Amino acid sequence: MEPLFGVVLGLILAVASPAHDSCTCATNKWAVCAEDGPGNCTCRLVGSDHPVDCSTLTSKCFLMKAEMIPLKEKRLWRPPQALSDSDGIYNPDCEDSGVFKARQCNQSSTCWCVNTAGVRRTEKGDRSLSCSELVRTRWIYIELKHKRSSSAFGVPDVAKALTQLFESRYKLHPKYIAAIKYDPPLIQIRLDQNKKPRWDVDIADVAYYFEKDVHNDSIFHSNSKLTVSVNGDALAIEKLWIYYVDEKPPEFCMRQLAAGISAVVTVVLLTAGIGIAVLLILRWLHTRKYNKFESKEMREIKTPSLE
Repeated sequence: MEPLFGVVLGLILAVASPAHDSCTCATNKWAVCAEDGPGNCTCRLVGSDHPVDCSTLTSKCFLMKAEMIPLKEKRLWRPPQALSDSDGIYNPDCEDSGVFKARQCNQSSTCWCVNTAGVRRTEKGDRSLSCSELVRTRWIYIELKHKRSSSAFGVPDVAKALTQLFESRYKLHPKYIAAIKYDPPLIQIRLDQNKKPRWDVDIADVAYYFEKDVHNDSIFHSNSKLTVSVNGDALAIEKLWIYYVDEKPPEFCMRQLAAGISAVVTVVLLTAGIGIAVLLILRWLHTRKYNKFESKEMREIKTPSLE
């Protein structure tokens, strides 16, 4: 009886061990997962304790909040060789759904308004600043520069490889890839998402995951290095630029434009004023010289008549 019990216990442990190992979040390495029942794996985001849906991408807002957790709290979930690029990173306020709140503030009570990609779109102010709505980022332009390759890539082949990459790795439906242009070594990708259905990923989340992959700081649990293959040849990305275009123009642009126009007008007025002053001085000098010449000529005319 005891040998039979040992065999049964061994089988149970053998089955439970792989299940425990599989209780991870494939799309988020900062998620803490645990089994709360037979075959039921629940994952929550470190730092915010929000539940994570590991079948899709985690929202950019939640990811940025997780990145702001002190390094000592993330060492268990982040490999030591990973590099952290803190440019543009702040500790955001997120809605329960994972979207950014329209107004963001830092610890010094400085506030600003953001779009759905979390990018600032207004001048900074104090806590009295009001952000009436969260403006949607409609288009995202991604520009890439790849390293030189021994073989030339065809435009259709590059477009096909990148479309497959965004669909398979980032779960983005091809209908949101509006255009892919290739002029070696530059690649331009335009993502267009007017409205986001609940079941589709947001293009802002896709762009953030892709940016992290390019910078070798992958968010995926496997932390696998991004590889892009075009007909079997590696497309090595060395530079990346991302631009966000909202449904409404940024509010601070008009202020900057007004300031620029004021500066130009001031320069023009100063230039015109200096020009007028120079003309008046030259005219005065010319008139003075003419008057002196006329007086001398009159004296020469009067002198012989006296004799």
